[in-house]
Amino acid sequence: MIRRLVVPLLLAGLLGACTGAETQDDYADAMGREHAGETPANAAAGTDLGAEPRGEVKGEMITYATVDGKPVQGYLARPAQPNANGPLPAVILVHEWWGLNDNIKRMARHLAAEGYQALAIDLYGGASAATPEEAKAAMQKSMENLGANIDNVTQAHAFLQEKEGAPKVGVIGWCFGGGWSLRTALVLGPGIQAAVVYYGQVTADPNELGGLEAPVLGIFGEADKGIPVESAKAFKAAADGLQKDVTLEIFPGADHAFANPSGQHYDAPAAMKAWKMTTEFFAKHLK
Repeated sequence: MIRRLVVPLLLAGLLGACTGAETQDDYADAMGREHAGETPANAAAGTDLGAEPRGEVKGEMITYATVDGKPVQGYLARPAQPNANGPLPAVILVHEWWGLNDNIKRMARHLAAEGYQALAIDLYGGASAATPEEAKAAMQKSMENLGANIDNVTQAHAFLQEKEGAPKVGVIGWCFGGGWSLRTALVLGPGIQAAVVYYGQVTADPNELGGLEAPVLGIFGEADKGIPVESAKAFKAAADGLQKDVTLEIFPGADHAFANPSGQHYDAPAAMKAWKMTTEFFAKHLK
């Protein structure tokens, strides 16, 4: 059941002062500073999570939704061999501010190798960015379409449950997608069984967090200036006050996007530890 009453609250809280950005433009500017001078180049094949996953998986572009009358395509990855025990649990992946690119597709394949149906969705209308300027413009345009994005994630969830038969569904996102991971958990309520937020916007508003039902793993970098650690701690404190299941991990010295192997801030030890926590968290709640 969709928690539509949460939607108006999301406009304020997840873009509010607790994130270190007072407006959507402030947030876009902050992300622009964090990614200044970067390009979303494919990660080196031998670089930790830049490498292909162990185990045989297959992936393909599929149409999972129709939003504003237009078909929406995402990347669906799963183990190459069918599961003898029936449909696998699923994870929705929400891309960072670069869009649905090869790096996010690779992360879907990594999750598929762990035994999930992994659907990397698209909140940019088919666009992906090659420069920080393009990414900022795409992210701002997406943030102006809150209702369409909620429709998007809702249909992604329905696709995984109704067409793919997933018995449980989790969600994960990075950067821009990290905030959308939390939003998805709030909007879909009991439809999401686990959510992982990598350095994304969060909220400390108890009116919003009151509807949170999924356990959440929050992963943040201590040196992140775009998503300050204080906002993550405030989120955790508010969740604890409401007796919500939120685990917070702050990586010392790690910057924004420290888990992106194609970025300038990649921190291999932190990224690998965070990924181990992620896979263990999903295994606990989805399998």
